[in-house]
Amino acid sequence: MEGENKKRNNTRRSSSFGRPKPEFDQKILNIRRVTRVVAGGRRFSFSVALVAGDKKGAIGLGLGKAGDTSLAINKAVRNAKKNMVRLKLTKSMSIPHEVSAKFSSSSVVLMPNKGRGLVAGTVVRDIAKLAGMKDITGKILSGSKNKLNNSKAVIAALSQISSKYVKIAPESTILKNKEVVVPKVEK
Repeated sequence: MEGENKKRNNTRRSSSFGRPKPEFDQKILNIRRVTRVVAGGRRFSFSVALVAGDKKGAIGLGLGKAGDTSLAINKAVRNAKKNMVRLKLTKSMSIPHEVSAKFSSSSVVLMPNKGRGLVAGTVVRDIAKLAGMKDITGKILSGSKNKLNNSKAVIAALSQISSKYVKIAPESTILKNKEVVVPKVEK
């Protein structure tokens, strides 16, 4: 009986190893049920805003809209990967200088602060955490509580210190016990 329990626990543990770890961590900012009126009544769909990041300086904001929440989330993840940017962070994973931006009625300011950690609220904190930023202070200066507009303002502020996301290729990769050297691309 005891050997049987051990065996069952082992199979349960090994099943999670079969699933590959996702490339980016993601956080859903908000899910809204939106309605449009058609001839027969109301038609419902879901709008999802999410942010995806690798905690190494890459961040993307995505929007997805579908009749089902899981489809909307999948669309938002694809959109976030498409809109991914690579941040130019310092060695201490902070921002090099103060940045601010305004989107719609939302205005945001992000400041580096040495040794104080991540001091920010709501969407600013979520975006900074997924981007891997450590010592920054974020402040939403507007009275806006709209998470989507606030997050777009944060992304606009971070775009001042970012470049387009390019997947970092390793110097050499091993394919079936053979080492293949990837040539460097000159810019």
